Amino acid sequence: MDADYAIIGGGVVGLSVAWGLLKRGKRVTVLDGDDGSFRASRGNFGLVWVQSKGMKQPRYAEWSQQSAAAWGAFSDELADATGRDLGLEQKGGYDLHFSEESLEERVADYEVLKGKLGGDYPFEVLGHNALRKEEPAIGPKVAGAILHHQDGHVNPLKLLRALADDVRRLGGRVLTGKTVTDVSRNGAFRVRCADGTQVDAGKVILSAGLGAMQLGPKMGFRAPIRPQRGQVLITEKLPKLINRPSLIARQVDEGGIQIGATNEEVGLDDRVTAPGLAQLAAEAVAAYPVLARAQLVRSWGALRILSPDGLPIYQESPEMPGAYLVTCHSGITLAAAHARFLPDWLEKTADAPDLEVFSEDRFAVS
Repeated sequence: MDADYAIIGGGVVGLSVAWGLLKRGKRVTVLDGDDGSFRASRGNFGLVWVQSKGMKQPRYAEWSQQSAAAWGAFSDELADATGRDLGLEQKGGYDLHFSEESLEERVADYEVLKGKLGGDYPFEVLGHNALRKEEPAIGPKVAGAILHHQDGHVNPLKLLRALADDVRRLGGRVLTGKTVTDVSRNGAFRVRCADGTQVDAGKVILSAGLGAMQLGPKMGFRAPIRPQRGQVLITEKLPKLINRPSLIARQVDEGGIQIGATNEEVGLDDRVTAPGLAQLAAEAVAAYPVLARAQLVRSWGALRILSPDGLPIYQESPEMPGAYLVTCHSGITLAAAHARFLPDWLEKTADAPDLEVFSEDRFAVS
């Protein structure tokens, strides 16, 4: 066999899992798509985010918390190995609100979730004046915010590059420009690509993002995922204006303000649109009026990978035991968990996390 694991998909999710398996001494081959592939890893917002996740499924909140707690050591290890500073900051993040009513409603939701988590949900409510002390650039239209202390952000492109570098350094093979067309099993798995490449492996992980829509059913998965477009703006490099990130804007480690993101059900269309960008700009200026004078230098659209309930899917194929579907829309937040803890689930060790609630059984129709 060529590898213990063949991983289909070379984005942050696939590379994080590959890194973790290599750290456990496994032989890994990653098959990454061509330049025409949809790539959420290159277009996301870069948040390491806990708040608001798991409102209807507390296990998702716990899983996000576990990953956020592991992120610091994960980032340090990658930086030490590759010399790449990922720009990680975990000093908390804001859920900004433009009305007292919406703020109060969200606080009530968070209190319910906090109770389900046994009190482990560290947030505080900041009225406008308290928020202004933390963020002098905040505008008068912002009524207040929820500051969640487990949140943060990272440079996602530096993360992707560091993972690719370290996977190779650890002995993993990363094959680029590979479009997987078929996976079969006759003892070992055989992964076939459009250009004739074949990889034989003991196990297979499908982490190809939206590519799982076509390949998943061939491997025995339901793979009920869909695309959702998010458009993003970024400004010129600016002096320090924003101290902590929010879902509206964050100041990246290189100085620009990243503004986003839309949530659009438009199928496989990742183009930017004037109405979408105008919406983002208006909301950002309402939150931080100083941005009205900032020069915009880039915009892009990317497609999220969403399950019907927004939660990750971790599933072993009932038709092809040893084949796994690993997919989520929070690949940055969950990168540390995928690197540190998911390999135990794949290997079925005594330390394996309980991920049963994330199986495809939740989509079964009785």
